[in-house]
Amino acid sequence: MVAYGIDEDRAQTPEGPWTALRRRVGGRYPIDPHGFDPQLQDMLAPLLGIGMRVEVEHPERIPDRGPALLVCNRALGLVEPLALAVAVRAQRHRRLRIVGVPNWPLVGDAFHKLGGIGAYHEDLSALLRAGHIAAVPLGPTWLSRGVGTPPLGVLVAALGYPVIPVAVLAGGPLGLPIKPWRVIIGAPLDIEPASGQYVVGDPLGAAELAEAARAGVRDLVENVD
Repeated sequence: MVAYGIDEDRAQTPEGPWTALRRRVGGRYPIDPHGFDPQLQDMLAPLLGIGMRVEVEHPERIPDRGPALLVCNRALGLVEPLALAVAVRAQRHRRLRIVGVPNWPLVGDAFHKLGGIGAYHEDLSALLRAGHIAAVPLGPTWLSRGVGTPPLGVLVAALGYPVIPVAVLAGGPLGLPIKPWRVIIGAPLDIEPASGQYVVGDPLGAAELAEAARAGVRDLVENVD
């Protein structure tokens, strides 16, 4: 959707400070139903890009347009999803919506303004129907080559949409930014459900999708050079 000349899906070059200020004062900037403020993201994205160097392998596997769900590994924090968001913006000029942000007062509002949504299948379903690209991390793990548990309740919403496994690896020990982060994009999952056909909200189909996504991420993490 485009409102006031700002596309919610396509990342844009930040406007000049005075133009941006006039937008804010005049209220000429969109806010989506999840609280996302795309103009604010454009303003802050260059700062994040400076502080987080990212190298991307197989960026052509990220859809240029249309809905898709990226499933990635993570440790204990939010750094892996942020590295993936930087990669998607740089390589495909799209705004990645991160699934699973906390709903804490103030902090949760800030994450929602920057494009995050809660871990609810209704919210993810709405994003995918609208043609956005989103990312959901597996459960956190201490293991450097391990992957966590997929959020089955959220993946119900991804049935029928492209699902792509992704490995996000720290460049330095303990996640220190000594070298750039590595983002390895896997091939989209090709799943033949045991039931023969996916049905929206089908728990069996969601379980099959969750296991395939976890296996895809695990293969990428374990086979990294």
